[in-house]
Amino acid sequence: MIKSKYALRTSILAGAGIIAIMLSGCASGGSSTPSSSASSSASATETDCASDATTANNLVVGTILPITGSLAYLNPPEQAGVGLAVSDINAAGGVDGKQACILPTDSGDSTDLSVSTASAQKLITAKPSVAIGAASSSVSLNVVDAFASAKITQISPANTSAKLSGYGPFYYRTAPPDSVQGSALGSLITGDGNSKVAFLVFNDSYGTGLRDFTQKSIESAGGTVVYGATGAGQEFPPGQTTFSAEVTAALASKPDAIVILAFDETKSIIPELVAQGWNMSKTYLSDGNTADYSKDFQAGTLTGAQGTIPGAQPNDTFKAQLVSWYKGAENADLKDFSYAPEAYDATTLTALAALKAKSNVSADLNKELAAVSGANGGTKCASYAECAPLVSAGTEIQYTGQSGIGPFNSHNEPSSAFIGIYKYNADNTYTFQSAIEGETSY
Repeated sequence: MIKSKYALRTSILAGAGIIAIMLSGCASGGSSTPSSSASSSASATETDCASDATTANNLVVGTILPITGSLAYLNPPEQAGVGLAVSDINAAGGVDGKQACILPTDSGDSTDLSVSTASAQKLITAKPSVAIGAASSSVSLNVVDAFASAKITQISPANTSAKLSGYGPFYYRTAPPDSVQGSALGSLITGDGNSKVAFLVFNDSYGTGLRDFTQKSIESAGGTVVYGATGAGQEFPPGQTTFSAEVTAALASKPDAIVILAFDETKSIIPELVAQGWNMSKTYLSDGNTADYSKDFQAGTLTGAQGTIPGAQPNDTFKAQLVSWYKGAENADLKDFSYAPEAYDATTLTALAALKAKSNVSADLNKELAAVSGANGGTKCASYAECAPLVSAGTEIQYTGQSGIGPFNSHNEPSSAFIGIYKYNADNTYTFQSAIEGETSY
């Protein structure tokens, strides 16, 4: 199994060039993640934009996040990340005295792209400072051109598809590309002693892209993919609900391990694997389905199964602030923190870029995003309250934030990022095990 400290060096072909990925382990328990710098006194009320809010008088933070659909479980942490950041920005005086506000819309998922199409048009009409989202790479691919044509900067806290690397000047992301997670997931699988691997993967740009990078990592370590491999044509369509044939075929290949790359379809795949006698401790998930299944399956179903999620493990202080904000805004408990740090940082970077540009207009602040992320070097600072005075004074900064990502590179994505490794407990919830830092270069 992957140990808490190790070094791995591998090269993965991605897009137009080679991505050199150097992975070095960090201490377990989240101690490697950046310390929280969010305001402990941040307001716990959601600041929705007034009907007449414009970039002339507000930092208008549009969101296109999965309120409905198969990724709806990601909406609470991403919403909390954006909301807490807006609260912290306003508590620090706003952007040159102008308050930040949120204009929320629903991204839906890839099974009904009309939802995201309509939401993107709503945001385009409103002309926000930024569009935070989507969670699904396929959804972003559906709307990214529309945002770019309208010169609206889109920053996704969760997209990982390689198809979006360097997509265009108006698309950014605070999550690392699949090359980093694929290398980590493949290393986890082979490091656990598995040499023959089967994939149950849906035919979605996220699923097939992550499968391709994970397969390369498995094969570079001497393993083989015996079902669901690249080019085998064994993917299933998004939204499928029965998996008897796919599970039977996968088990017939006699794998040592099975990787499930899917969204809500996972809730139908797992019972079928159990029914056909599969050892669930030999099952691996990813960020698309590493979720709390305590209410979905019988206790003990997923004991020992593992998953990977890009991003730093939030420390306890930051978690408490997210929980408090979400409780105040939604009167509900926040139990999942996936992509909350990335959503928080996407929002904070937007505000810092607007401050540097002296404009809340999306096309203007777009030109300063790389700079405030540290692409030009500068003084490190960890919160809006700490960074804003430096920016106002004309000082170059590197916002270090909550997610642990490095400065934006030429592809408008993190130059480095963390991948968290999680293991399932007997109650079908998962626990953080360790974090791996991956660096990307092109």
